[in-house]
Amino acid sequence: MQDLTAAASETGYAPVNGLQMYYEIHGREGDGGVPLLLLHGGLFDIVQQFGALIPGLAAGRRVIAADFQGHGRTNDIDRPLGTADLASDVLGLLQHLRVAKVDVFGFSIGGAVALHLAVKHPELVRRLIVSSVSFRPEGDRGGNAEAMAEMSVDMIAGTPMEERYLAVSPHPDREHLQGLLDKLVRYGDGESGWSDDEIRGISAPTLYTVGDCDMVRLDHAVKFLQLRGGDVNGDFEGVPASQLAVFPGTTHFNGLARTELVHEVVTGFLDAGE
Repeated sequence: MQDLTAAASETGYAPVNGLQMYYEIHGREGDGGVPLLLLHGGLFDIVQQFGALIPGLAAGRRVIAADFQGHGRTNDIDRPLGTADLASDVLGLLQHLRVAKVDVFGFSIGGAVALHLAVKHPELVRRLIVSSVSFRPEGDRGGNAEAMAEMSVDMIAGTPMEERYLAVSPHPDREHLQGLLDKLVRYGDGESGWSDDEIRGISAPTLYTVGDCDMVRLDHAVKFLQLRGGDVNGDFEGVPASQLAVFPGTTHFNGLARTELVHEVVTGFLDAGE
C-alpha cells in the first residue's frame, strides 16, 4: 500500500490529551479557502482510508488528516475509545494548528466524531460530510457489533490492516493491536446518539454518504436527509443545501473504495460552498 506521507507538505505530532497525535497537511502553501479535515474509521488510518483520495482532494485546497488514538502513527493511552474523547483530541489538534474553521469529512467512527463537532461546536464546521455512520444506534442493520465482538488478531493476520499497524504504530506488536480491537468492540458503549432536533439544528450544510449494502440502513440515511431539509421536489423548491449520496454495490468496509465517484461527489459538495 502506498504511503502518501512523503507527499504531505507538513507532518507532525500534536501533544493532545496525553497523546502524540499524528497529522499530515496536504496541498500547496497559499491554497485558499477553508481547509478540509479528514477523519478515518476504526482500525484504519490516514493512508488506508483516504490515501487514494488525498491527491484529488488536495488539488486547490489544504487538507488536514489525523490518526486517531491507537491508530496509525498515534500512540494509545489508558482510555476507552469514545466519540466525545476523540472529538476532544481533534479540537486539541486544530488548536495546535491554529485552525479556526474547517470542512469535515468523517467515515464511520470518523463520521461520528464529525457529527459531534457539528452539533457541539457549530462555529468550527463550515460544511460537513458524514459517511457510513448512524446518528442513533437503531440506524444500524445489526451484525457488525456481533462480528467485532469475536475479532482477534488471529482473524486479521496477514491483512493490510495488520500489516499497516505493525509497520507504523508506535507500539508495533500484536498485544497492542489486540488491545485496540478490544477497545473498538466497546466503542460507543453508553452513547445514545443524537435527537431529531439536534440533527435539524446542525448549522453546516451536510452531505451524508452511505453504501447501498452498508451497515447503516438506507431508511435511516433518508431520515437524516429529511431532518436536514432534504427529500423535496427540487425542480419546484430548489436543491437543498444538504444532500444524500448512495454508492452502488458498496459495503461498509469498502465505503470509500470507488475513488473517482467519491471524489466527484465530495468535491462537488465542497465547491458548492465556495
